[in-house]
Amino acid sequence: MHSSAVFLIEFGAIILALGLLGRLAARLRFSPIPLYLLAGLAFGEGGLLPLGASEEFVAIGAEIGVILLLLMLGLEYTAGDLVSNLRTQYPAGLVDAALNALPGAAMALILGWGPIAAVVLAGITWISSSGVIAKVLGDLGRLGNRETPVILSILVLEDLSMAVYLPVITALLAGTGLAAGSVTLAVALGVAGIVLLVAVRYGRVISRFVSSDDPEKLLLVVLGLTLLVAGVAQKLQVSAAVGAFLVGIALSGEVAEGAHNLLAPLRDLFAAVFFVFFGLHTDPASIPPVLLPALALAVVTALTKIATGYWAARRAGVSVRGRWRAGGTLVARGEFSIVIAGLAVTSGIDSRLGPLATAYVLILVVVGPLTARYTDAVAMRLTRWRRSRPAPVEATAEAAEPAADPVGRA
Repeated sequence: MHSSAVFLIEFGAIILALGLLGRLAARLRFSPIPLYLLAGLAFGEGGLLPLGASEEFVAIGAEIGVILLLLMLGLEYTAGDLVSNLRTQYPAGLVDAALNALPGAAMALILGWGPIAAVVLAGITWISSSGVIAKVLGDLGRLGNRETPVILSILVLEDLSMAVYLPVITALLAGTGLAAGSVTLAVALGVAGIVLLVAVRYGRVISRFVSSDDPEKLLLVVLGLTLLVAGVAQKLQVSAAVGAFLVGIALSGEVAEGAHNLLAPLRDLFAAVFFVFFGLHTDPASIPPVLLPALALAVVTALTKIATGYWAARRAGVSVRGRWRAGGTLVARGEFSIVIAGLAVTSGIDSRLGPLATAYVLILVVVGPLTARYTDAVAMRLTRWRRSRPAPVEATAEAAEPAADPVGRA
């Protein structure tokens, strides 16, 4: 009875605190993710109010939060969007991966963390936050802008890449031998491929099976199907998050819209619990030693994301201002970076990776909405300033000489 009461008090305090932090973030027109991470740091070991009885329940809620986050991301895309984006925007996806994954891998190697940590940190710096970016686009009223399809295409390709990357990193973190690891990886990729094929080819059939006019039945069937597929995927060494993402892609039309509306409050609740859970496993005292590397990595990868968006938008024929807006919008990191770091932390890889990822995400989840709002304005002011500068004296003299020669010859 006593432990049950303590659990209710602790968990109730967490949810109440998250609700108040979410209100504060909404009032400031700011992403609540950094506040949730800070709350986790406060409730974790070394924090102000360490948890006890409710930590196991928070861990289960966090896993459900990851599944719902990825399900909701999958609901944003149809199978047709999936195929068309792969065909037309894959060069942008390759540039995105090269420019943004390499700095993370290089940082891990420079710090002496080894090749597996390099692969993990490459994923953390590569993937933008679809959730934060979607919210920013809505808040800024840019959903109808010409650069928005380019941004969404890059996000889709990143999300799809996770269907391959997460099984790879899961196998690497498991520490299996080369032969066993190869078999595990082949099985994982094969299962992911089969689920993706079913989602693309038989999405309408699945949607008809799930469809219901009763919101209660629709909620139960969609949630049950998602958890079932996620559990089977995890049992087969594929990430549960990838299974949930592919279920979201398989659902389309009215079913997807109805499921989105019903699951959004649950997603927000358990996603907040997930960010708190990640913070719980990070000792606040471990962040200052990795703050400088995290800041350096944030600066470099913010610039590489801006370059990625600019290049992709230019390739699509978007105006100069739209190119800068596309680049600035892609800077934010969030849920996927934390998911990858969470896998690494639970596997017992280098203890400094979790604090570095937390600091890195905290920096870019704060900076991302600011770059999305102001990048194009800053770029335009710099362009005007350069044009208004007087030409150097030498250049003026050199430009004047050719004009005088024809007169002299005449």
